[in-house]
Amino acid sequence: MIEFSTQAVATVTSALGIPLHLGGGFIELAILFFVLAIVAAVLGARGVAGISMTIAKWFVIIFVVLAIVSLIL
Repeated sequence: MIEFSTQAVATVTSALGIPLHLGGGFIELAILFFVLAIVAAVLGARGVAGISMTIAKWFVIIFVVLAIVSLIL
């Protein structure tokens, strides 16, 4: 079986103009934590709601930063 290094794959894909998909799913996780925060707030768990909202906010910030970086590069 032939194994390719990550560096070799990145070089070939960038030379061909194929964008690299690094995954992450930050926006999906942000939506998940936002929904969890809303449910926790409705049920009266203010601590869980606050922590979930903070986590969702950070995921959105990370998503926006990575989106801007990927558009620049």
